[in-house]
Amino acid sequence: MNSYAIKVYGCQMNVYDAERLRTAMAKEGFSEVSLEEKPDLVIFVTCSIREKAEQKVWSEIGRLDSQWRRKGAPKVAVIGCMAQRLGSKFMDRFKSVCLIAGPRNLGKVPEALSKVAKNEERVLLLDDPRELSDLDCPPLRRDNPWRAYITIAHGCDNFCTYCIVPFTRGRFRSRAPEEIFKEIDFLVADGVREIILLGQNVNSYGADFDSGYRFSNLLRDVASDERVDLVRFLTSHPKDFTEDIVDVMASNSKICPAINLPIQSGSDRILSLMNRGYTVEQYAKIVETIRNKLEEVAITSDLIVGFPGETEEDFNASVDALKRFRFDLVHTAAYSPREGTAGAKMKDQLSEEEKYRRLNIVNELQNKISYEINASLKGKKYKVLLDSLPPKGEGLLQGRTPTDKVVLVEGDPGLLGKFVEVSITEAEHWCLRGKLEKIIG
Repeated sequence: MNSYAIKVYGCQMNVYDAERLRTAMAKEGFSEVSLEEKPDLVIFVTCSIREKAEQKVWSEIGRLDSQWRRKGAPKVAVIGCMAQRLGSKFMDRFKSVCLIAGPRNLGKVPEALSKVAKNEERVLLLDDPRELSDLDCPPLRRDNPWRAYITIAHGCDNFCTYCIVPFTRGRFRSRAPEEIFKEIDFLVADGVREIILLGQNVNSYGADFDSGYRFSNLLRDVASDERVDLVRFLTSHPKDFTEDIVDVMASNSKICPAINLPIQSGSDRILSLMNRGYTVEQYAKIVETIRNKLEEVAITSDLIVGFPGETEEDFNASVDALKRFRFDLVHTAAYSPREGTAGAKMKDQLSEEEKYRRLNIVNELQNKISYEINASLKGKKYKVLLDSLPPKGEGLLQGRTPTDKVVLVEGDPGLLGKFVEVSITEAEHWCLRGKLEKIIG
């Protein structure tokens, strides 16, 4: 058993984990193939943030398990948050599942899979929320050669009442700055031009250090590396977002003026029930600071509708927040109860019908706002790194503006990996279309 395919669900941190796992698997002698090429092993890097994400994994493993029972292949490994949450339940249900590993045991996975390949044993690697066995390798096996994610901290200590992440990814721990800089060395040597710093809450970076070195210091130091062309980061938590972060962003043009700042609700009552640690007015002061100090900035957000006990008045407060803050983009979701969280035990759970009625209302409103903002950019010119082919559209190349808006342009694939100047010609609510004016380098 030396061929494998990998399927990734969920957030950018899962993408980062999968890229490092692919790099480590190559060192162990495994070869990556597509599912159509009938691999010996299929690895699922899983997400537990919503029930729908888990249902997709159950269904896909069930299909592969039926195939395994008939033909003896492929075996299945389940990695990540869903593996940590459900553990041996996968092995109880599916004979094909040979390995279960939580996200804080990722460093043990390649060796464990090598052992599994040689015999019929099944391996269960579940996490101690305070311990960490991470992969000691940069993500050199990437789908995108010019952009790379780097996780700067593991876990989360916020315990928002709707969120399963602290239970699946464990307690918060910052990575040492020297580890991050060493990884950047490997990535820029591999051709990476854009670095994206990741964390469940990047603003908490360094809170567990005695040195006083915090996220703004790391952001400044990464951006000061002359080999790095662009720096982005996500996600921020409003209760920990400090003005020094904005000051560093304003002082270095390499740091893209794009901030994901999840509001989650426009109702102070619901924010308190969610254990978010701020009010709408405190959130508004942060937004005001950002927009006052950064000339052109995009603020995206996350919003949950249908949280337990959310009244029509609470929901209308969220609608009003979208109108007030006019986010560039909002990742919206109907509340999904997660077993083990405080929210799942709360009374006054709303019906699925009502949650999706509210979701449709905020989506319609936000799509209109996003389109209006994007339409106002027609005629503007941006320096864009062309880094990928879009999912649809023959002859098109894709990049992002400094404010993190997707831009599609016509061009030869030979331009991938280069900076170009693009003038915006058309707008949609989720992307921009532009004309390539000149190659910058």
